[in-house]
Amino acid sequence: MTAEQDPRWFREALAEAPRHADVEVEGCPIHLRCWGDPERQGLVLVHGGAAHSGWWDHIAPFLARTHRVVALDLSGHGDSGRRPVYDMLTWAREVVAAAEAGGAVRAPLVVGHSMGGWVAATAGAHHGDRFDGVAIIDSPLNDQPPEERKLRRELREPKVYPSLEAIVDRFAPLPAQEVVLPHVRRHVAAESVRPVEGGWTWKFDPNMVGDRLPLRDLLPALRCRAAFLRSEFGLVPPPMIAEIEALLGDAPVVELPEAGHHPMLDQPLSLVAALRALLAHWSPVTT
Repeated sequence: MTAEQDPRWFREALAEAPRHADVEVEGCPIHLRCWGDPERQGLVLVHGGAAHSGWWDHIAPFLARTHRVVALDLSGHGDSGRRPVYDMLTWAREVVAAAEAGGAVRAPLVVGHSMGGWVAATAGAHHGDRFDGVAIIDSPLNDQPPEERKLRRELREPKVYPSLEAIVDRFAPLPAQEVVLPHVRRHVAAESVRPVEGGWTWKFDPNMVGDRLPLRDLLPALRCRAAFLRSEFGLVPPPMIAEIEALLGDAPVVELPEAGHHPMLDQPLSLVAALRALLAHWSPVTT
């Protein structure tokens, strides 16, 4: 399938190109993509491990119809800088800075996917007075972030590929899933690489792994309201939902039908619908 044959909704979403910006956070440049009117309520999107803000390019324009949307590259990812060491507290402070620098300052919400769910929960636990709510997408309660488990096992110097075509052809999400829409894969893969001497390599820093506090311990510490989105074929088994509901009280818990762990790659419109419904349900606490 060529770009001209991509679904109309996808082509129109990508046509709403974000404004790119950078903000320095504790000596490290953090890259942002921004959509929508700064006068609207803020919404910060946090990618998973080894991913980047471009994973939201086809999702954010739908959310920008009602919100000021900011997607950041966490340090060690995408077009942001690298640090000697990484931790959730630093990444949470990057979320706070990204919201402010990107204009998402009106009672902002945070949505985090996978490892980004840890970051979102950490932001809600340590900076809950700055945020209106936190939504977590398919982050398991007890395990370490799944992307980091694989990187920890295979930690090494990033491989250099001889051509852009060669490295894009090797793109696969961590953890792997059965379905990835070809047009989404093509766009996300192209945004995931950078030229280096001798060819092309991945943008993420493979040294960004580390031990993380279990999500189970973060959820009770949240100082803002919360919601949880579970992918049907993701990493959160049905029995775990009862535990999540017990930890979050009366917070919304939504299942994304037919979705793998990365719903923006296989069920993006279902993810959009769920997030838009949640945003409509969560009216701002301030005006």
